[in-house]
Amino acid sequence: MSALKDFFKLESASGILLMIAAALALIVANSPLSGLYNSFLNIPVAVQVGKLEIAKPLLLWINDGFMAIFFFLVGLELKREIRSGQLSKPDNIMLPAIGAVGGMVIPAAIYVFFTIGDSHALSGWAIPAATDIAFALGVLALLGSRIPTSLKVFLVSLAIIDDIGAILIIALFYTNHISTGPLIVAGLCLFVLWCMNKRNITEIASYVLIGVVLWIAMLKSGVHATLAGVLLAFFIPMYDKKKAGYLPVQELEHSLHPAVAYVILPLFAFANAGIDFSEMGLESITHPVTLGVLLGLFVGKQIGVFGFCYAAIKLRLVKLPSDINLMQLYGTALLCGVGFTMSLFIGSLAFEETGVRMAFDERVGILAGSLLSAVAGYLVLRRCCKDKDVA
Repeated sequence: MSALKDFFKLESASGILLMIAAALALIVANSPLSGLYNSFLNIPVAVQVGKLEIAKPLLLWINDGFMAIFFFLVGLELKREIRSGQLSKPDNIMLPAIGAVGGMVIPAAIYVFFTIGDSHALSGWAIPAATDIAFALGVLALLGSRIPTSLKVFLVSLAIIDDIGAILIIALFYTNHISTGPLIVAGLCLFVLWCMNKRNITEIASYVLIGVVLWIAMLKSGVHATLAGVLLAFFIPMYDKKKAGYLPVQELEHSLHPAVAYVILPLFAFANAGIDFSEMGLESITHPVTLGVLLGLFVGKQIGVFGFCYAAIKLRLVKLPSDINLMQLYGTALLCGVGFTMSLFIGSLAFEETGVRMAFDERVGILAGSLLSAVAGYLVLRRCCKDKDVA
């Protein structure tokens, strides 16, 4: 239970820092420093070894490189939760799993409804399907101890299952043209990692070395490079058979969490949330993409998460935890509309090939939908969660 409390504290602090980074990006992008901001994101960064060259602007190094570390941490958390955490117990995962499914299907359907006539815009259908666990827990942190622990566990479990869905969506729908050679190299890397796991090799440096090769191979193959982080995490041994009490996955997760929470995610938010409002008109605000993302997050998430959970409870497929009431569940469903980090990431994948934002900017819908969801969720939970509800 103490590890769970530490996780909540860390994620909550990260969420608050994300809010600050996003606000700072918006301020800088709409100030005289906007030119410097754009120049910073477009700094060319190249790494070359012989004929192998990786040359990208800094923004793409952040999105493809640093975010691979974030996805590596997500993979570690998934493995731990599935093997020994909340997701290892069927009774604990049914309600958040049902909510997660509804929270992905309904927002995507709302987005498709608004963009059905535009094949290019349709590529962003998965943007409102994501939940930002750090941002949502940051809002919960503002409510203090009045929030029942089981409500936090529900939100964390739902967001983790949501992450699994997002990873699958990225792998299946946001993969470029496949290059066979690099893909074969990636397959060999996975085979080596499997052998290392079976031989109970627990030296992290060895896994990191193979992981770097795997990341480069996937980057060159056309499969999105961040997925290398998830795949690498699944091969890190859960236990050390030779050293009792040593848990490589848990140790590595604890070591990486501060760097991801306090550096990588805020940097990603700062790099991707800077919208120049001076270049926007009514057309961009009312564009189907903007409306689809905004309403998908704010309306679709609450309908999907709460509606699916409510139906499952009434059909007696699952039980609502004894210390949670339906109004608290609804408030948490509202918070699930905070997409932010993963929504911004999927948005960059959906529209990165255009090079320009055309008549819309999906980030407007993401920020507006996330903000509305955060405020509404906070107000509902503040009203329905009293001190007597503390678990």
